[in-house]
Amino acid sequence: MSSSDPAAVWLGDAFGAAVRGTPVQRLPAATRSLAARVLLGEYGRRMARATFALTDAEAGAPAELRAAHAVMRIAEQAPLWVSAEERLAGAAPLLESAYHQMPVAGVAGTSHTTLGFERVLREGLGAWRTRIAARRAHGDLDTDQAVFLAAEERCLEAMAVWHRRLLAELATQAAAAPAAERRRLEEVGAALAPVPENPPRTFREALQALWFLWEFQRLCGNWSGLGRVDKMLGPFLHHDLAEGVIALPEARDLLAHFWIKGCEWIGCRQDHGSGGGDAQFYQNVVLGGVDEGGRQVCNDVTYLILDIAEELHISDFPIAVRVGPQTPERLWRRLAEVQRLGGGIVSIYNDELIVRSLVEFGYPLADARDFANDGCWEVTIPGKTAFSYCPFDLLQVFQNTLGLGPVGLVTPDCATFEAFYALFRDKLRETLEAIGAHSAGAFRQGPPSPLLSLFVEDCIESARPYHGRGAHYTVLSPHAGGMPDTANSLYALKRLVFDEQRFSLSQLADILRRDWEGHEDLRQALRRDLVLYGNDDEAADALLTRVFSDFVSICREQPCRHGVLMPPGISTFGRELAFRPQRTAQPFGAKAHEILASNLAPTPGTDRRGPTAVIRSFCKQDFSKLTCGTPLDLKFHPGCLADERGVEALVTLLKAFVTQGGFYLQVDVADAAVLRAAQTHPERFPNLSVRISGWSARFVTLGREWQEMVIQRTEQTW
Repeated sequence: MSSSDPAAVWLGDAFGAAVRGTPVQRLPAATRSLAARVLLGEYGRRMARATFALTDAEAGAPAELRAAHAVMRIAEQAPLWVSAEERLAGAAPLLESAYHQMPVAGVAGTSHTTLGFERVLREGLGAWRTRIAARRAHGDLDTDQAVFLAAEERCLEAMAVWHRRLLAELATQAAAAPAAERRRLEEVGAALAPVPENPPRTFREALQALWFLWEFQRLCGNWSGLGRVDKMLGPFLHHDLAEGVIALPEARDLLAHFWIKGCEWIGCRQDHGSGGGDAQFYQNVVLGGVDEGGRQVCNDVTYLILDIAEELHISDFPIAVRVGPQTPERLWRRLAEVQRLGGGIVSIYNDELIVRSLVEFGYPLADARDFANDGCWEVTIPGKTAFSYCPFDLLQVFQNTLGLGPVGLVTPDCATFEAFYALFRDKLRETLEAIGAHSAGAFRQGPPSPLLSLFVEDCIESARPYHGRGAHYTVLSPHAGGMPDTANSLYALKRLVFDEQRFSLSQLADILRRDWEGHEDLRQALRRDLVLYGNDDEAADALLTRVFSDFVSICREQPCRHGVLMPPGISTFGRELAFRPQRTAQPFGAKAHEILASNLAPTPGTDRRGPTAVIRSFCKQDFSKLTCGTPLDLKFHPGCLADERGVEALVTLLKAFVTQGGFYLQVDVADAAVLRAAQTHPERFPNLSVRISGWSARFVTLGREWQEMVIQRTEQTW
């Protein structure tokens, strides 16, 4: 492979120093070449805004129907990208879609959800027409409900139009193509023709149907997760393999084309540097776990997807694998083998713990067993949930308690640490009560979403949209950020003021207001000597556990308000950057405006005793009470995972995380020296991917602050 070949650039940057030896090659050369071109932005640079518009009559329609008219205009007039190189039909080439806007309609799309694609594969879209007709025949509809059902029908008609256009374009190109290309185009057309109107009969039809459904909602500005892909597609592949209809290499290649086509937006956006990079499109995939009947889901599709992640190293589809005591040894090993390549592409959920948490919270067992995520990592029930979350900075609750922050706050006069902590807990309760008050208005209004609503349970039956309380479950999750930093601050304050009595509360508050001016020696001593959360230290971890327990206990006092479920979660999602301007100096030695902890990971640089100690500290919490969840972020140096011993050690670590009661683990592998080189020479590292939070991103597309946030994460070794 010559250095001028784009695939050479792509492969070199994708695997970098994390891989020892020659990267595995299972896919055809043509597929690998197509992947390289798409990953380098060939498709994304072709995207353009819509050149068509609604008619005056359509623009004046009620909101849901107006949006449905926009869906029809998109279906009728969006450009068709069809190529004999691709093995699936359908694309999302409108630039508005990649900016999370519904083209033509001028309204926001919807994300943080995973639609009910599995039911469509099981029943076919024809059943949706019957459901809408039955709801209309039932009567008892007000004007808004009647308009909503008309909008649903309009969206179904639009999908039929898009379907016909794709088939016609495939036939037109096939008629003019050489024999080999004609056969490929005809094969794509044959797989597309019966689906998704009808239930698919083969693996190829099922894959095409899933792509059509997911891609069309994406074209219309929505960003749904994919959900449990191996659960949906595995039975089709099992049948076809048994009947000799398909072989595993062919199935792997078809799945690879799904992954490649999902990268079509790379290169289209030039303003991503202020956010989480160019791959934050909420297209998470969930593998493994159990089905509604408690049967293990692990099949050929599970392993083929991991093969593709290993070979193509595509970060645009983050993969979360549900694991537990019944997970096969082979799957544990494949997880470690793919994780060590870096990019944070594969993460794990603790399957048994999360199912138990959902049931304890009140979900039926069958729904709990079918959990996926919202396209990021927050736990939801796919195809049944309207989800949102309400983030807040817990560290600011601590600051306000100490009298820091806004003008007018006064440092309290507390004789004991317990008195101070009681004030802190009261302010936490006030914060959560304010979030709870928002539930009354949650999902009462929002952007029109008729296409999205088609694939969320109860929207048709209630004749209400996704953003109008139509979904089976409506969720508003309180999410605490900065909890590790808060626990560290409480621990240091307790030591300095109440245990060692070196300062009064007021004196400590004054030092922090001055950002340690005149006390640099003390600050450095605290940073050097304090053993904080993340080091398996009982005293430090106990305060994190206390804060965690109070947070979840207050949340679970009223798990449902005004018909809205409120399962607690802990997250930052990169908000540790947005929180910085309001954050003062902290008692554990942090200066004002530092980048601090992500999610529930230790404060950067404070975890000094290795990854096992981090996991032990993390797993001291009762995560069965944190139903929406939280990640643990671990970053490893590539050198410690390069050989067989490294893989075995990582397998052991993954298993320990689950057996000790962890919730969700994100493993990234990155060398800070390579990341620094990428900052200096971004042209040499176009596809170097790193984990951000519930998604991965190409490092060079991140803003400088985001890059620094990733670089400063503790680099673990054995």
